[in-house]
Order: sequence, then C-alpha cells, then structure tokens
Amino acid sequence: MRPLTVSELLLAWDRGRDRSSTERVLLLLAAACPDEDADALAALPIGCRDARLLALRQWTFGERFTGLTRCPTCAERIELRFNAADVRAGAPTGSDREDELAVEAAGYRVRFRLPDSRDVDALHGSADAVAARRDLLGRCLLGAVREGKAYPVKRLPASVLAAVVQRMGEMDPHADVHTTVTCPACAHRWQATFDIVSFFWTEIETWATRMLYDVHVLASAYAWSEAEILALSPGRRQLYLEMVGA
Repeated sequence: MRPLTVSELLLAWDRGRDRSSTERVLLLLAAACPDEDADALAALPIGCRDARLLALRQWTFGERFTGLTRCPTCAERIELRFNAADVRAGAPTGSDREDELAVEAAGYRVRFRLPDSRDVDALHGSADAVAARRDLLGRCLLGAVREGKAYPVKRLPASVLAAVVQRMGEMDPHADVHTTVTCPACAHRWQATFDIVSFFWTEIETWATRMLYDVHVLASAYAWSEAEILALSPGRRQLYLEMVGA
C-alpha cells in the first residue's frame, strides 16, 4: 500500500462520484494497493479495510481530524477534534486473518466469517436497518451443528446469534469505531460512531472541488494543461495562484 498522487486521487474521486460508498472505498484501495487483487481487497474484513483507509487518509490529509455532530439530547452543534491514533490503536491493516471462525453457545457450534465489502454492498439501499443487519449476519453464517448433526442456520436461537455477533465484534473490533463526545451545552455524554468511509470521502470531495478550481484559474492564466498544473508542488501552485490574484 502506498500514498496516492494528486492525479490518482482526482481520478478515484471522478470514478467514484456516482458509486456506492463501498465501491468508493474499493476504488481508493485499488489505487493505493496496485499489487493486490481487487477480489482480495473486497474480501478484507470491514475493520481491516477501514484501517487501511484510515492510513490512506493520514497520508493524504494528515493526522488530525475535524468534524461536526449534533447532541442527541439538546441538538447543540458540536465540533469534533481528534487524532488518527485515537481510533487507530491496534487496528490491523494486513490480510492475516482466519477465513472461517466458530463459536459454541447453548449446545450449538456455529461456523461463520467476518463481514466484508461484498456483504455491505449487497445490502446497499436497504430501507429497513433491522432487516439489513439480519441479512448481513445471514450472509456470514457458514453452518451450524447441534448434538453432532447439522442444524439449519435460519433456525438458530436469538441467544446463539447474539453470541456470534459478539464474537464477530471481538475478532474485528475496528469494524464499528466510536469516539466519546461530551456536549458543552447540556453535558450529555455519548458514544458517536466514526465512519471513516463517509468522513474521508467528504474530505476528498471538498478537496477535489478546490483543486479543480485551482486548475481552472491557472489554466486560464497560463494555458497550462491539467497534468502540468497537478504536477506542481502545493507550495508552487499556491504561489502561482497568488500571482494571478486567485
């Protein structure tokens, strides 16, 4: 895995504008991991995939994160500031994982795998969050045994399914990252979900819009091509923009 050039990042943004969030992630990772097979990237557990995306974001925009959220109690608008290290600690970025896991609960032995990008994309657009979570779990169940005999996974008790979900969380903790937030207005404290996928893509969209404006200004002033402008270092590009009064 390596950092993306300005041109590569712009190309990934352009190709991903009308895609699902999962497709956008895979476009970015495919560009940053040119030696890895696309299917292998799609098969990465969500936490491992998002850890790679977090590393790519650090290379692109730095260690610091700034975002906005609202207090669920008083609706106060709150600015969030944190470092990548706050959500990265111990996150795996490689592919050293078990393709099949198992859990034993209430006399059942259930085989399962961790959710990946293919599972998430298959449920894209689902309006029923509860049904989507159930379907996601169903896609990851590989088989079950009770008293030495195969048992239909669709008939597993809720308590056994809950044990599977708990084990999934233990094996891939960075698939669901939260950060603690305290409201300065009402002192309410809660765990806010941190979605690196939407966060990073929003930053890329803002950056791409600004970058294309810079290209427009410099191309209009100097008749340079987009490739020539993008090849400039950020410092030189900014100096030229200042010279033309942008």
